[in-house]
Amino acid sequence: MPLPTSAALPDLADLLADAHVVALPMRVRFRGITVREALVLRGPEGWTEFSPFVEYDDAEAAAWLRATIDFGWTSHEPTADSVPVNATVPAVRAHDVADVLARYPGCTTAKVKVAEPGTVVADDVARVAEVRRVMGEDAAIRVDANMLWSVDEAERALTELAPFRLQYAEQPCRTVAELAELRSRIAGLGVPVAADESVRKAADPLAVARAGAADVLVVKAQPLGGITAARRVVGEAGLPCVVSSALETSVGIAMGAFLAASAAADGYASGLGTAAMFQGDVTSDPILPSDGRVGVRRVDVSPDLVGRFRAAPEREEWWLARLRRVHAVLTA
Repeated sequence: MPLPTSAALPDLADLLADAHVVALPMRVRFRGITVREALVLRGPEGWTEFSPFVEYDDAEAAAWLRATIDFGWTSHEPTADSVPVNATVPAVRAHDVADVLARYPGCTTAKVKVAEPGTVVADDVARVAEVRRVMGEDAAIRVDANMLWSVDEAERALTELAPFRLQYAEQPCRTVAELAELRSRIAGLGVPVAADESVRKAADPLAVARAGAADVLVVKAQPLGGITAARRVVGEAGLPCVVSSALETSVGIAMGAFLAASAAADGYASGLGTAAMFQGDVTSDPILPSDGRVGVRRVDVSPDLVGRFRAAPEREEWWLARLRRVHAVLTA
């Protein structure tokens, strides 16, 4: 469904006037990538970001550009100074968990990646068990399968993981129908189901809520068309919402933090600590977890850091061409 933004579509020249493409190396492989590419640009309200994943087509990337414009061309007032965030644990070996968690000081919630291709459920159990051991019995632990389980696989895996008292299982299966079936099957396990891709990649982001297929919605500012559009989704969903990042630079994290300050459900830490996964950033004052929280603020982009992490010329041209194409999609 159309996702509104409160800002009119700027001219392409305005978007390109101060646009920079960066390639940030990651500390560990995550979501199948070791380098995260992003385009940051400056609007009249400050720096903003356009960073749909490279495999997304122009039609899907259009929502991300709406978000770019919404944040850079609309004045958004923060409704809090900071928001709580979770630690993010990639599909690392159990003995690497403590080192990962050390990058998230003060966090009392962890999101743990599971169902990584090439691994088995025993690997997931060992990883989650180590997170529980390191963080203690009072910590909240979520798992995220990124749609990679079938209903049967999810049922078996979550049965083994349930003893670790999961806060929820994020997008265990691909479709809304599968989520609904799984939710019915595991009703006795005490593991709520959260929807992510079924919200941000859906033509109708509210369909999963209407179908009763999830207990929690995970919302991300860029994929939903920006703060203005995402707030509407949260308001209409009628379910607790967790605001998460799309593996963005601190500029994109800032966008998510503004959303989380006004839309995240009480008691659910936001997934906005992911700048800790990068070896560098575009700002000298990155938005990183401190005492389990991140600040709600805009950031200034550092010319020196943009130069240090500038993408290769061919990748820079690929992103700028993509921006031109997606702008044309919105114009049409």
